[in-house]
Amino acid sequence: MPGSCGPLALVGGGEWQPGCEFDSELLAASGGTDVLVLPTAAAYEHPEKSVECARAWFATLGGRAEGLMVLGRTDAEDDRFAAAVRASAFTYLGGGSSMHLRSVLKGSLVWEALLEAWRHGAVVAGSSAGAMVLTDPMVDSRGGALTVGLGMVEHIAVIPHFGEENAEKVHRSIALAAPGLPVVGIPERTALIRDPDGGWRSAGHGDVRVYVSGEPAGFDALPR
Repeated sequence: MPGSCGPLALVGGGEWQPGCEFDSELLAASGGTDVLVLPTAAAYEHPEKSVECARAWFATLGGRAEGLMVLGRTDAEDDRFAAAVRASAFTYLGGGSSMHLRSVLKGSLVWEALLEAWRHGAVVAGSSAGAMVLTDPMVDSRGGALTVGLGMVEHIAVIPHFGEENAEKVHRSIALAAPGLPVVGIPERTALIRDPDGGWRSAGHGDVRVYVSGEPAGFDALPR
């Protein structure tokens, strides 16, 4: 990944509420006040409500969030939507269904635009499902096994809602990971942030946990 990539935030869920003040830092890093919200993962769960929640939250931080209603595959192949993502200095993927989000974005114009924007310095954040699909592999939300993600960052998998998620499923994700693959548990209202220099750090309400080959590890185990 080029050194000019922007900050990347993988959020464990519970986005856009008190405890997520790291969003203020991400907004500042974008160099502006606008946030483009993709409620794709919530396509079947009143996506407009996700956008309203983001709009209200970022208003408290001096920002302005607007939704881009990429809800299905046709939307993801729309040149106008791709252009909006390419021009955005801060794009946020909300939570919902990781499997739907992956199927909508995989190989699409919107996904390629998001990669291009990030590789040229834009801020990208994803929460819950939005965080899961940005990695490769990704945790399969249906049972905890690992499957193919979109791979904005590779050789890492994340478990959102860590501490709230089913313990058996969490154990399965950690146990089934290939030797040497970092699996990261991220609690709600907590972010694992990759800075432009490739270093990783946590921010927010909870404690991020890293596991490699089933054993606890530090952030130095994460890919740069």
